[in-house]
Amino acid sequence: MDYDFNEEQELLKNAAKGFLSKECKPLFVREMEEDTKGITDELWQKMAELGWMGLMFPEQCGGVGGSYLDLIVLLTEMGYSCLPGPFFSTVVLAGTTIMESENEEMKQKLLPEIAEGKMFVTLALTETTAGYSPDMISVKAQKDGNDFIINGTKLFVPDAHIANQIICVARTKEGEKKEDGITLFLVDANSKGIEVTSLKTFAGDKMGEVVFNNVNVSNTNVLGEIDKGWSIIKKVLQKASIGKCAEMVGGGQRALELVLEQATEREQFGVKVGSFQAVQHHCANILTYLDTSRLMTRQAAWRISEGLPCEREVSMTKAWVSDSCRNLIALSHQSVGGTGFMEEHDLQLYFRRTKAAGVYFGDADYHREIVADAIGL
Repeated sequence: MDYDFNEEQELLKNAAKGFLSKECKPLFVREMEEDTKGITDELWQKMAELGWMGLMFPEQCGGVGGSYLDLIVLLTEMGYSCLPGPFFSTVVLAGTTIMESENEEMKQKLLPEIAEGKMFVTLALTETTAGYSPDMISVKAQKDGNDFIINGTKLFVPDAHIANQIICVARTKEGEKKEDGITLFLVDANSKGIEVTSLKTFAGDKMGEVVFNNVNVSNTNVLGEIDKGWSIIKKVLQKASIGKCAEMVGGGQRALELVLEQATEREQFGVKVGSFQAVQHHCANILTYLDTSRLMTRQAAWRISEGLPCEREVSMTKAWVSDSCRNLIALSHQSVGGTGFMEEHDLQLYFRRTKAAGVYFGDADYHREIVADAIGL
């Protein structure tokens, strides 16, 4: 089985690495953590001009017409450089939701705007339970003539503070099955009754609490079918989970490089640190965690891209990569020593992001339960 990228994907990878190495240096990442917006307009527009925002959108919707696997190539490089900003929320989460809804009118209206870098959109999914199963959706949308009235609170909504539109996952009725009665609404972020509060996060990314207080939404702003929105969210979560795995793999690659730089340059007791057996074994284990994570991520991404059944493979990958990359970073810190936790050292950037990414869209235990269920346990 060939897990290598094709020629076009290699070109995309190299172009992304070269661009991000110039435009997204570690100092910039630190500055954006403190910046209220979290991204500069200049960088966002440069990315749009490269076609990144519309990479996986159809050409008729202003996109490039690339595949999901192409997107994984890009996300890996973004993870390598710790790219800040709303790319994941706008393109991966919201963009995928809009595409999966098969609402042609919405696709023609929203995707070109996203592809041109003119619109930020996010997905409001998780609530106080911070879970990713349909029974945890309690925000309600009640019918009111031709409109709906949304009430409730969403937590950990990525980049909600700058979003122009918010896709709200709400319960429109109590169904026999837990996934019944869930509907997706496209809500103008400036609508009356919406209150956004920024949250301070461990990873330094921009998360928000979004309160919906009698927010009026037209039934023309429904994505997909009323009461049948969870089937869309399920596909979005699969793509988002592997997208986060790709980011962790990219970050893991950079962590390995940071360890090797120190092991081959730093001396202790008159010899290179890399000559110590303990450090050598740590590096061997880091590479093992990294390569298995990379291969599993590519295989799951390929199945998604080809439209093959992938629920088990996605959860196997997310569980493995979440644990493996956390272990990888821990071994990196042991190899580098205490300096790796200092703000001036880049390794701490990857430590914090990997810790957060392992939880997003379900932690390792959550996905192990899915795998166990898939094999009949």
